[in-house]
Amino acid sequence: MCGRYSLYLTYRDLLEIFGLEEDGSFGPRFNIAPSQDIPAIRRDGQERRLALLHWGLIPSWARDAKIAYRTINARAETAHKMPSFRAAFRQRRCLIPASGFFEWKREGKTKQPFHIRRRDGQPMAFAGLWEQWGDPKDEAVIESCSILTTRANREVSRIHDRMPVILEPGDFDLWLDPQEHLVEKLQTLLRPAADGRLILEPVSSYVNNPRNEGEKCLEPAPDES
Repeated sequence: MCGRYSLYLTYRDLLEIFGLEEDGSFGPRFNIAPSQDIPAIRRDGQERRLALLHWGLIPSWARDAKIAYRTINARAETAHKMPSFRAAFRQRRCLIPASGFFEWKREGKTKQPFHIRRRDGQPMAFAGLWEQWGDPKDEAVIESCSILTTRANREVSRIHDRMPVILEPGDFDLWLDPQEHLVEKLQTLLRPAADGRLILEPVSSYVNNPRNEGEKCLEPAPDES
């Protein structure tokens, strides 16, 4: 799964790396958690634009927003046929930029957090789905999203059996194309990152609390040897 991640690119870097039309802003984040608004990239006509979406997808048919606690992730293998995700998989796909993501490994009675990033230092783009939901109580419209996950690659499998789908730049146009509906073609993109592409770094338990923020979340775990 993917339940916490970081994004500490500058806004200008994000625009340049992902070829975005300037729209909105955000500051660096080191401990992004579910239920927060997160930056996502969508197609608007022929342009890519940045939007802030609630992390936890709320299907258009949902009676209330509570379902979002269960939909922060969608399994890449089955999202196209699951009621919560199939409409979004068909025509509302997005990229979720990240610098890295966190996963935890149980060690005795504690869990050691790891920050997982690309070995070459480049940013990641998670495959995401987005949806619009109208609150029947006050008619407010909430735009929300989910991160697709797949089986872990060699590095991540040391600590967990799932990982976010990380798309390569050459995959972006196909994934974002709202006119592309062929499930078999889209699922060819939803694969684990290549072995050797990622590096796992043990970090301080400070990141365990989702209320904590800042660069301290990436401080190396104390050496207990």
